[in-house]
Amino acid sequence: MYKNILVGIDGSNTSALALQEAIKIAKEQSGRLRLVHVIDVFPFTTPDTGLIEDTQLEEALFKAGQAIVEEARDEVQKAGIGVETALPQNLNHEIGVVIVEEAKRWGADLIVVGTHGRRGIQHLVLGSVAERVARAATCPLLLVPSRR
Repeated sequence: MYKNILVGIDGSNTSALALQEAIKIAKEQSGRLRLVHVIDVFPFTTPDTGLIEDTQLEEALFKAGQAIVEEARDEVQKAGIGVETALPQNLNHEIGVVIVEEAKRWGADLIVVGTHGRRGIQHLVLGSVAERVARAATCPLLLVPSRR
């Protein structure tokens, strides 16, 4: 039923729990995973000047994202599941919208995200990214709560 499972990851504990659920589903369904970590430069844009150019910042964000994706990819490969990765750069949308667009582009049957990631105070009720994915998703969505 779920052959193409997209997982939004951010390196948080809840993201790791979401990845574990996605691995279980992929094993049961003989599916494959696409791990997506959004490089979020949107907070560094302004209406007047656009993107605030900072090569060091962009490099640091990319390296951190790459490390998150590589660690998750290794975990999926150890489980014997097919895996792809994506590090889309977000210039002008909410992260949740970027995740949904990736899911559409890839042809995901299911999106899996954690309810609370690394997004600060905005995530107190559901998680701003998870909430946005839930509102924009056009395929089934699995929200994995943090278990504190």
